[in-house]
Amino acid sequence: MRLLERARKEWFMVGIVVAIGAAKLEPSVGVNGGPLKPEITVSYIAVATIFFNSGLSLKTEELTSALVHLKLHLFIQIFTLAFFPATIWLFLQLLSVTSINEWLLKGLQTVGCMPPPVSSAVILTKAVGGNEAAAIFNSAFGSFLGIVVTPLLLLLFLGSSSSVPFTSIFSQLFMTVVVPLIIGQLAGYIRICEQTRAGFENLLQQQELFYSASYDIVR
Repeated sequence: MRLLERARKEWFMVGIVVAIGAAKLEPSVGVNGGPLKPEITVSYIAVATIFFNSGLSLKTEELTSALVHLKLHLFIQIFTLAFFPATIWLFLQLLSVTSINEWLLKGLQTVGCMPPPVSSAVILTKAVGGNEAAAIFNSAFGSFLGIVVTPLLLLLFLGSSSSVPFTSIFSQLFMTVVVPLIIGQLAGYIRICEQTRAGFENLLQQQELFYSASYDIVR
């Protein structure tokens, strides 16, 4: 009984483990072009659903007040796009004297230069009772900033970079993050009653379990 209560409390982590296990057993289901069509359902619908839910559940005052926490935003962006990549680089210098494959080390450095995933940052912050509004802003802003900063970091640490489809990435982030967030805010104003809204939020929270776990696995 206690195990069941614990699993219910940690539903997000349980969902991730279940999703990873299912992907291990039948990986072809989640590949691009597979039955689940993750290139559409995960990359677009899942992320849009998460941010729509956040826009619906958060008050406008919470979002606007989060924008003025400049020190918090500065700390998060410096930690994510400067301190963390530099720390990974120092760590990989130690690993470079071992027999670990060089391309694996380069892959780790590449991942270390990436901005945080927009969905997981919000979901995990919400799960531990953190500042969801600040997480939304920093995950979105960090993703937009990463379009420019990540290629520069790769050039700095690896000595090579590549062209970035700025327009397509920008439009995808805008349509899957900003637009659903705004629609969620507008929907909060025109809701019929609190009971309907509460029921809808519960449904969306259950969807987040599947969408966020699937999004992390595909990434």
